[in-house]
Amino acid sequence: MQDVRTKSLIHFHFIVFIFGFSSVMGALCSLDAIPLVIYRMVLASLGLAIYFALFHRSFFKLEKDLWGKVILGGIIIGIHWVTFFHAIKVAGVSLTLSMMATGAFITAMIEPLINRRKVLGYELLFGGLIALGVGMIFQAEFEHLYGISVALVSAFLSSVFTILNAQMVKKGRAITLSFYELIVGAVVGLVFVLFSGQYTLTAFELNQWDWLWILLIAWVCTSYAFNVSIKVMQHLSPFTIMLIINLEPVYGILLSLAVWGEEELMSIRFYVGFTIILGAILLNGIFKRQKQRA
Repeated sequence: MQDVRTKSLIHFHFIVFIFGFSSVMGALCSLDAIPLVIYRMVLASLGLAIYFALFHRSFFKLEKDLWGKVILGGIIIGIHWVTFFHAIKVAGVSLTLSMMATGAFITAMIEPLINRRKVLGYELLFGGLIALGVGMIFQAEFEHLYGISVALVSAFLSSVFTILNAQMVKKGRAITLSFYELIVGAVVGLVFVLFSGQYTLTAFELNQWDWLWILLIAWVCTSYAFNVSIKVMQHLSPFTIMLIINLEPVYGILLSLAVWGEEELMSIRFYVGFTIILGAILLNGIFKRQKQRA
C-alpha cells in the first residue's frame, strides 16, 4: 500500500508540474487568449470523448439535474482560461502565476459564505498576509497593473469553479463533468467569436510551433492530466493534494526562468511577496488540518 501511495505521490507531482508547464506553452503560442482557449477546449473534449468511447462508454452519461450547473461551470472555466492566458500574454508567466496562487485562499474565504459559517481568526490572519504579499507585488510591478488585475479575476473564477464542482462531484463523475464543461465552454467561445465581429479566420491561423503547444496543452495538460489526477487522488489525503497543487506556481515560475532566463526575472520585492502568499496558503492548510484532527 505504501508503494502505491509513493507512486501516486510522485505521479501527482508530475501532473502538477504539467499544469505549471501549460502556462509556459500558452506564452509560447502565438494565438490570442480566446482562440487558444477554444482550441484547447475542443481538442481536450475530443480527447476525452475518444477515451470514453474506447474504454468507458458509461462515462458519457450525465444526470439530468446536473445540466444547469454544468453549463454554468463550462462558462466559468472558459472565462477563467481566457483571463488566465490573456494575463500571461500581457504580464508574463511569473506575475500571472503569483496571482493564481491566491486562488486556494480565495476558495477558503468564499466557502464560509456559502456554508454560512463564521470566518475563523486564523483565516483572517492569513488573509491579511496574502493581502500584504499581493500589495508588495502590485508595488513592485505596478506597470503591469492591468495584467495583475486580470490574473486576480482569473484566480477568483477558478475558486468559484472549484466550489461549484465540489458540489456537483457528489452526484456525478468528475471526469464526465469536466468533459461536458469543456464542450459548453468551447460552444460559448465559438458563439462569442461568431457574433462579436472582433475575430476573423486569420486569428485562428497557427504558426510553425503552435500546433505542438496547443496539442500539448489540450491532450497532455488537460485530457491526460485530469484523468490521471483523479486516479492518483484516490491514494492521497486531501491535505497532501492541497500542498502539492500549491506548488504549481512554483514549478511554472521556475520553468519560465529556464525558458526565458533574465527576461522573466522579477524584482526582489516580487519574490518576497510571492513567498509570503505561498507561505500563508500552506500555513492555512496546516491549521485547517490540525483543526479537523482536533
